Amino acid sequence: MQTDETVTHACVPDDYDVAYHRPAALMDVNMHYCPGCAHSLVHKLLMEVVDELGIQDQTIGVAPVGCSVFAYEYMDIDMQEAAHGRACAVATAIKRLMPDKFVFTYQGDGDLAAIGIAETLHAINRGENILIVFMNNAVYGMTSGQMAPTTLPGMKTTTSPFGRDTKFYGAPMKIAELVAQLPGSSYVTRQVVNSAHGVRKTKQALLKAFEWQKQNTGTCLIEIIGNCPSNWRMTPLEASRFIDEEMVKAFPVGDIKTPDQPSLEPTPENL
Repeated sequence: MQTDETVTHACVPDDYDVAYHRPAALMDVNMHYCPGCAHSLVHKLLMEVVDELGIQDQTIGVAPVGCSVFAYEYMDIDMQEAAHGRACAVATAIKRLMPDKFVFTYQGDGDLAAIGIAETLHAINRGENILIVFMNNAVYGMTSGQMAPTTLPGMKTTTSPFGRDTKFYGAPMKIAELVAQLPGSSYVTRQVVNSAHGVRKTKQALLKAFEWQKQNTGTCLIEIIGNCPSNWRMTPLEASRFIDEEMVKAFPVGDIKTPDQPSLEPTPENL
């Protein structure tokens, strides 16, 4: 019940400024990803970049098997499904048939670094003018958290319950450093999305990669360290700390290779 001391204020829309709105290219639906997962955030960043560059009707994404298999249900752009690990091969065909389109793949570490490593390396070695968005969460996320090529030494997974023994399984693969050695790679960077600063840097990297693709500089690869609380058996907060304390030690963040051309500095108003 309202008393004399109660003060009410009418909500007048004109009194407020819009601080954020959903990207038009991101569908207004609930996502299936686990709480705290990085995939939904990276989807949003991708579609923010597509909106800001005005290329929604010019962009084609390729999603293979893994946690990203349903990406086409969330991104309101043309999408193509690919067999497990074959996203770069499919993206190659699309880009060669439609060179005026912006083409990107969205792949996890099990998909790209294991079953798809051959297609990935050969596409980059040829310098295919595509963007590869590579999600590194150190496990096979969709199929219950098995050890991946990127699993850290000593890290426990469903197939390495006593921890990854590098003498037996080998060391984690540093994909960004590996592909940066190939002559066809143009822009190679590794970023994180577990902090506001990391999110901004990741978005800047995505903007640059699309701009480099416009200039036909070769293959761009953005490795993004994301968390997987469900398979890491951690809370989202614990998973974020694990990235800061363990993941970035094995996978240093920052640009590894940039095109030998004048630097691009895309600066949208909301960056």
